[in-house]
Amino acid sequence: MSGMLLLTKSVFAVMIGFLSSVLLGLVLIPMLKKLKVGQRISIFVGDSHKSKEGTPTMGGLIFIIPTLLATLFLVLTNKIEFSTNLGIILLVFTGYSIIGFMDDYLSLKKKNNEGLTTIQKLLLQVLIALGFFYLYMKNGGQTALIVSTLGINIEMSWFYGVFLLFILVGSSNAVNLTDGLDGLAGGLSAIAFIAFSLISLMVGFEEIGIFSFVLTGAIFGFLIYNTHPAKVFMGDTGSLALGAVMGAVAILTHREVTLLVVASVFVIETLSVILQVFWLLVFKKKLFLMTPIHHHFEKLGWKEQDIVKLFWVVGLILAMSGIFFGVWL
Repeated sequence: MSGMLLLTKSVFAVMIGFLSSVLLGLVLIPMLKKLKVGQRISIFVGDSHKSKEGTPTMGGLIFIIPTLLATLFLVLTNKIEFSTNLGIILLVFTGYSIIGFMDDYLSLKKKNNEGLTTIQKLLLQVLIALGFFYLYMKNGGQTALIVSTLGINIEMSWFYGVFLLFILVGSSNAVNLTDGLDGLAGGLSAIAFIAFSLISLMVGFEEIGIFSFVLTGAIFGFLIYNTHPAKVFMGDTGSLALGAVMGAVAILTHREVTLLVVASVFVIETLSVILQVFWLLVFKKKLFLMTPIHHHFEKLGWKEQDIVKLFWVVGLILAMSGIFFGVWL
């Protein structure tokens, strides 16, 4: 396929994702307000977040629904091919969004921040990951971890299923942990998906690249409503889906290690929580003022917008490094 045609498809994918997301937001946010689908704010995050109490949640639907519909439209109009890889991505994206929706719904119903239990959520995530692995293997997926520039070629056999599970569940929950400031998780996800869109196209996975561009555009549309001061939060509905599909794209394009580079900010956020728990258990004191680490910066007195900007810039630098690493590895 000519570069110009691929560029046209990519631009169209971003545009259709963006416009449909913006339009859905105009309709959905008033509906969520009317239904009183308001987020309850944790008492531990500080006074600066009190004004956010009652902000509509489940806003992930603003980019999930347009992405699914736009991808279906592109398939039906023969703009992209419906492959097993694309089917797996849609399964993961939809499945994890349903888990997030259930979690958000139960939290609202109970009128607290406790939706699905950790065990329930994990079991559902594992179930979808098993479905992923089954379809992946049935489609002749490789079970070796290969990074040629680093001289890595490890045949993992059945253990690749465990590895796949770790990536999906880990990336899903990493984005979920990062979703604590207006626009933070959404902006970082958009940056990461731009990187994976380009990587996917350059290494020969056109349908994955176009899907990722559609999702990128839809996230940009969502950010119009989610940047400070946020008119809507993505909730677990959006964060679990974004993280899982990011992991799925990395696996299907055989860029699992690249994910660590592109999504390093999400990794750092997650590690900060793990380190905090470890420090408390071993040394009986906190390592950070509060975790995930974006809250540490808040406790230091940083403005929310400044923290988000800093994290976006770091995410952008790492994403650009990830593109180089992902294409030439």
